[in-house]
Amino acid sequence: MSDTAAPRDGLSGVRGLALAHMWVGFALFAVASLLGVYQLFERDHVVRISAELYYQSTTLHGVVQAFVLTTFFIAGFGYAITAASLRRPIRRKGLAWLGFWTMLVGSLVAAVSIAAGKATVLYTFYPPMVAHWTFYVGAALLLVGSLAWTAITIAETVSWKRENPGRPVPLAQFGMTANAILWAWTLVGVVVEVVFQLLPLSLGLTPTIDVGLARALFSWTLHPIVYFWLIPAYVVLYSIVPRAAGGYLFSDEVGRIAFVMLLVISLPIGLHHVFVDPEQAAGWKLMHALGTFMVALPTLLTGFTIAASLETAGRLRGGKGLFGWIGRLPWNEPVALGGILALVALLPGGFGGLVNASYAMDVMVHNTAWITAHFHLILGGTVVTAYFAGAYALWPKLTGRRLSSRGLANAQLWMWFVGLLVLTVPWHWQGLLGMPRRVAYMPYDPAIVDRWTKWNPPMIVGGALMGLSSLLFVWVLFRTHGNPERETDPALHLSETVEPVVHVPAPLNGFAVWNWLLVVLMAASWAYPIGQFFSMTVHKALAWGFR
Repeated sequence: MSDTAAPRDGLSGVRGLALAHMWVGFALFAVASLLGVYQLFERDHVVRISAELYYQSTTLHGVVQAFVLTTFFIAGFGYAITAASLRRPIRRKGLAWLGFWTMLVGSLVAAVSIAAGKATVLYTFYPPMVAHWTFYVGAALLLVGSLAWTAITIAETVSWKRENPGRPVPLAQFGMTANAILWAWTLVGVVVEVVFQLLPLSLGLTPTIDVGLARALFSWTLHPIVYFWLIPAYVVLYSIVPRAAGGYLFSDEVGRIAFVMLLVISLPIGLHHVFVDPEQAAGWKLMHALGTFMVALPTLLTGFTIAASLETAGRLRGGKGLFGWIGRLPWNEPVALGGILALVALLPGGFGGLVNASYAMDVMVHNTAWITAHFHLILGGTVVTAYFAGAYALWPKLTGRRLSSRGLANAQLWMWFVGLLVLTVPWHWQGLLGMPRRVAYMPYDPAIVDRWTKWNPPMIVGGALMGLSSLLFVWVLFRTHGNPERETDPALHLSETVEPVVHVPAPLNGFAVWNWLLVVLMAASWAYPIGQFFSMTVHKALAWGFR
């Protein structure tokens, strides 16, 4: 992306829209982070208020971090990336604002339902636990509102390609478009579950539902949603971090391949979340497990490409020898530092994912603290840390003010990263020792519990560091709005590649062929695991009719 086009940055039309989305996500993120600290204190009996409050807190913490923070950030960040990469303001801003208000109302309705103790179902809301109908309405509004961003992102890419025939879609926009398509596919499972099962059940319109079908439908969504969170983090790593580090992106084409692979491989899998559910046959579980192992490939490609990009930056800054470039990286630059720490967190987080994909090992660790550790390393480590980096890059461009304090921003990133490791390393070990997750208290044999609880003090320290880091992050962003020093360059300059991108193959510049492939793969992966429930219902009805 040439800097000669910088005056046409496109951000002038989306600054308020992007800031509104991200401020809602980050403000609620800080509150939810403090709830997480409380949960650590409750489990270790430092404070002991009530198990009911613990589960309410856990539900609100999970819903905000996994759904509200991510969806609001992705929409706001996505609008900014679309405008900056295509060098023009987005169209259909009325639809974008409608989506924002729909998402906000839905989030508040769901949060009130949880706070009132009517929806203590955790963020996965698996039946047979049932929430008040307002929780499902709120969740539905959040999802429906997010479709505004989905539609606008796809429409902007289609119209840009029509107006620029033969030109490669900028990599950042290609990645966000892949994410929008993934989101449209991903929502199908949970929307069908909520609209046709959970809402009628919570309203008393039906006395019961098929829990196996509900879990299968939610599994349709549960794994791909991780990549809905992760793809924008990869956009930050590919399109913002290399330039912030003072270098170039090693390969544009590898980035496109990684985004396509994340879309095509991550969507048709999900049954590894229900390995022990008897409704699903072992063969289908094995097929989904193999797909889960395959999704590690785009992550490995991304790790290699971003590491090579950072090495390029370090060597351009004078780094010598095999590892001398590492010390030459701009460790005092918050955007670069955030990207580096997000990439480092991906290593243990990705390893944990491979463990979970294995049937034998997953059965041992799935209902233990191991899963909690893995989940926090991926969402809190790679995803949220990359979101921090993206926010630090965008805030001066969106507010017109320089970042209020680079020193505080760096301190915040290190506090978050160190706190995350101090929190999750003991969790992994506790999981291997069999400590269950999702429980407020552990009334088991003291000899067993003592092996777990001796690891709790460092976890509390780690969680407290993360809670303070979340508050410091919001403070730095808030102070930036009032910073008297103005940002001299309003454009968001995205990373250039080592070699200019002149032409890319058609399959790496659009998604038509990949959507058709997904039709086949989704049918192969889900037609029977979901369709069998309807087949069983028909057989039961016929058998009853012949009695």
